[in-house]
Amino acid sequence: MVVEGRAPDPREARSAAEFIALLRVLKDASGLTFRELTLRADAVGDVLPRSTIANMLGRTSVPREELLAAFVRACGCGPTEIEDWLGVRKELAVHGQRAATARAVEDEGGTEEEAGEVPGAPAGESPEPPAGPPPARRRSRTFLVAAVSLLVLAAAAVTVALLVRDEQPGPTPVAGPVAGRTVQIRSVHSGLCLSEKRGSDSGRIYQVPCDEETIPAFSLRPLGDDVWRIVTDHPDFGPGCTGIWDGMREAGALMQDQECGKRGDAEAFWIEPQGHPVKGYRIRPAHTHLCVGAEAGSSKPDTEMVQMGCDGVDRGSLFSFDPVASDVAGG
Repeated sequence: MVVEGRAPDPREARSAAEFIALLRVLKDASGLTFRELTLRADAVGDVLPRSTIANMLGRTSVPREELLAAFVRACGCGPTEIEDWLGVRKELAVHGQRAATARAVEDEGGTEEEAGEVPGAPAGESPEPPAGPPPARRRSRTFLVAAVSLLVLAAAAVTVALLVRDEQPGPTPVAGPVAGRTVQIRSVHSGLCLSEKRGSDSGRIYQVPCDEETIPAFSLRPLGDDVWRIVTDHPDFGPGCTGIWDGMREAGALMQDQECGKRGDAEAFWIEPQGHPVKGYRIRPAHTHLCVGAEAGSSKPDTEMVQMGCDGVDRGSLFSFDPVASDVAGG
């Protein structure tokens, strides 16, 4: 079980909508964010993008079998629980709904007769209805079914709210530089990641949504005395280094990926933690002691990265070095 006493039983679902609601409850019970679920799935060879999780939990139909298996496995379910989820999913996919089990009927105050199974009745014949008004128990069962449905809808509303909150940037933890680790360099201010534009040979660095493909691959090489080189591996142009355009010293000079060794100290950076606890890391070009940040402190996608005054988070000059999933999986 994900968390003992909190993980839902998929066999409680009688419709696709209830099944999806239980998946949301499972996600909450795991205590994991979308990003953490993606990383856990990647570590065991599953493919589970954050956007795919969000779409799955926002649907009213059952997910694909392989997607469901990857999700519940990432949430911490073992083989037996995974088989339970897949079995219920198959039944709902084929029939659209599931009949109440005898145990469920009993829990709701009904009888085997009410579930359609009447001991001793000849095959193909229906027993005569009892004389008089229906028993009070049957009216109570109807009330309980309605109450359970309302609870499921309420739980779904709460988990949707949590789902939206989970996707909003802000509380995502920051990561510091580690030598040799492939990372996405994320702006704490905007929640966007550094990248070049596909098809361009200018080497200019922009901030783009982190869920998009980001190029080149960034990693860090220590040069000593808290100075680092940001080395790159571009899918079209190969290895390189990030630096300040032509070694310029003026504020507003662009950040650029290019061949290593052409810009001297403009390819070396101090990477300094800020805040207690750490809120992010400044990237400071060694040749100017300025800071790297989004132009004009913008939080909009496709804004160019430049060297600028070191005014902290209000100017978008704090960053996190988030390890990419494949790098985490590899060790």
